[in-house]
Amino acid sequence: MSERQQISVMAEITGTSRLEAFSDGVIAVIITITALSLQVPDGASFAALSHRLPELLVYVLSFILVGTYWNNHHHLLRATARIDGAVMWANLHLLFWLSLFPVITEWVGSSYRHSWPAATWGIVALGAALAYTLLQALIVRANGRDSAVALAVGSETKGKVSLGLYAAGVALAFLTPWLSYLCYVLVEVMWFIPDPRLYRLSRQ
Repeated sequence: MSERQQISVMAEITGTSRLEAFSDGVIAVIITITALSLQVPDGASFAALSHRLPELLVYVLSFILVGTYWNNHHHLLRATARIDGAVMWANLHLLFWLSLFPVITEWVGSSYRHSWPAATWGIVALGAALAYTLLQALIVRANGRDSAVALAVGSETKGKVSLGLYAAGVALAFLTPWLSYLCYVLVEVMWFIPDPRLYRLSRQ
């Protein structure tokens, strides 16, 4: 390998590492702000705590969602050999949608019985899912259809199912928000365990 090729490879590796480090920092801030929105119960009794329980459950749902994106995003970038400008903008696009969760979590926590907050949570989650799908597609394009990361991503059936469940959750919110929350929880259960293909590739 020539010196110029070595420099190019090192630049690609460094670029991927910097993108991952930047994303980790932003996601850490998002989780911190979301946690700071939790309010202390008005009293020392179990009844006082139970009044805050819906807010806590919505926080747990949002925390798991953001944490799941962080986990899978980590394995995706570790399996990526090179990035380009389009990948960097797509990554920023994903972080934009994730950055909306502190606000939407607080809104749903205080108004969980109403349709519009439940639907808006789904819209933000759907936006993040579409952004992650776009990020994967651009990474595959940057690395080639025959690259290891492209083969690991595959047809992404789970991703398509997730998009459908989020869309269904948005629509069902106007029938009853509880059906929306059920759809959202199902998606998080699906993604709680990282994709084994990307995990194996990122460990190589």
